[in-house]
Amino acid sequence: MRRKIEVFTAGCPICDEQVQKIKDEACPSCDVQVFNVNNEKDALLKSREYGIKSLPAVVINGVLADCCSNKGIDMDILRSMGLGAA
Repeated sequence: MRRKIEVFTAGCPICDEQVQKIKDEACPSCDVQVFNVNNEKDALLKSREYGIKSLPAVVINGVLADCCSNKGIDMDILRSMGLGAA
């Protein structure tokens, strides 16, 4: 059974390093696909469908990995740190 691994990146060095780690760990049954949301319109749309809020993010067999979910900017935390306060 093939395993579909989708890695969403911004094409930055930090993302590139993580992509390489994933590729190094992948087995012969893993089909690793990398999507750069900065260069590919379809990749951005697909990342939104999965609910990706931060990059890099990994989707395995159509499921956003727990380590990649519920991330992104938390405006309440930023406000508590002074964002928007004079």
